[in-house]
Amino acid sequence: MFSLDLLLNAIVAGILIGGFYAAVSLGISVSFGLLDIVNIAHPAFVILGSYTAYAMNRFFGFDPLLTGLLFTPVFYALGVVVYRLYYLGFERKGEESLRGLVFFFGVLFIVEVALLLAYGVDYRMIEARYVGQSFHIGVVGIAFRLLLPCLVGLMVTVALHLFLSKTFYGRAIKAVSQDSQALRLMGVDPVKIKRIAFALSIATASLAGALLILIGPVEPSIGREYIGRVFAIVVLGGMGSISGTLAASVILGVVESLTATFSGPSWAPAVSFGILLVVLAVRPAGLFGR
Repeated sequence: MFSLDLLLNAIVAGILIGGFYAAVSLGISVSFGLLDIVNIAHPAFVILGSYTAYAMNRFFGFDPLLTGLLFTPVFYALGVVVYRLYYLGFERKGEESLRGLVFFFGVLFIVEVALLLAYGVDYRMIEARYVGQSFHIGVVGIAFRLLLPCLVGLMVTVALHLFLSKTFYGRAIKAVSQDSQALRLMGVDPVKIKRIAFALSIATASLAGALLILIGPVEPSIGREYIGRVFAIVVLGGMGSISGTLAASVILGVVESLTATFSGPSWAPAVSFGILLVVLAVRPAGLFGR
């Protein structure tokens, strides 16, 4: 039965979850949208960030958001290593298309199996005083476990947008996706720029993973649910567009929330991808693509 209160709550929840989707999708927006590296293992790094937050919360009592921030340099270093392996094994030889995709499939399964061996298949969750708390604005209830991930996702999105548009390395990252040879003629090493950009994309997974376990319990294979969703968001928003990624994340979040509320959660993914197909049929470059 239709209810205005239910509609408003579904819209607000969709906007909040959209902010979280943006945080998860930013890494793909950089690696796939700007570098043309199909890193399907990115959600696995997000889950790794979730379990890092869980371990630090369980053994040391660290807040998950603090853990996500503190481990960002660690994930950045991990991204440097992964890109180095990818470059030496595939990109340098010009075999980055199909074999590179297989490489990231392998990384995905390695991370997942490692987490399964370490933590098993049980769901894990964190403890924080604000988890489970909420407040109301009129008839709309806002849970802190959704509000905080949305706010952090927005801040990370703005920070990444400013980095890419205002700094030398950020502009170089955009340039390397357009004409790496011209960048080389300017005395900049395209491989170094790609390494920085890819490592940055993995660094965002640390915070995204902390946000994920804040929203709800996680288990090692839950990252598979996000593979299709994050690529759909990046394509819908426009390849490499950070603002487009945010807009597409909010759109899919609201659509999924409305669909789950009024038609059942099983319909949510189908409706979201249906909207993706319609938008791409009208505007193939995506909402903010060029």
